Amino acid sequence: MAAKRFRKIALGGTFDILHRGHEHVLRLAFSLGEKVSLGLSTDRLASEIKGGRPVRPFEQRKAEILAFLSREGLADRVEIVPINHRFGTAAEASELEAILVSQENLPLVKLINEERRRKGLRELEVIVFDKVLAEDGKPISSARIRLGIIDREGRVKA
Repeated sequence: MAAKRFRKIALGGTFDILHRGHEHVLRLAFSLGEKVSLGLSTDRLASEIKGGRPVRPFEQRKAEILAFLSREGLADRVEIVPINHRFGTAAEASELEAILVSQENLPLVKLINEERRRKGLRELEVIVFDKVLAEDGKPISSARIRLGIIDREGRVKA
């Protein structure tokens, strides 16, 4: 394995319906880190984040991520951590060096780094990724897939 920029990088999310955007960010995380700590929202947290909108069960989401990572040859480099709050384990895991985050969640990472400083931990290096866009120029999302607007690849449905 080529040398990676970080020994361990964090990434968090709900990963409701695994789509091309999720696959992109997962590949990016593994290109940057030797190991990836993937904070996966529990059913309770997912429901809170999504405002009560339907979300597939935790175990189903986890299995789909692991199947994808297995196909990519990456499953042995991931640690999937159930998270019950938005900070996940990022605010206290001393071995983490960086966090991968979307622009919309950047304020959350600032709070995580403040909490890390309070605990005497090194701040996480923040890497912001751009969301993958569908054919219509809007981000691919599980909600848009569930509504039948686009498919998992971001193709607009007729």
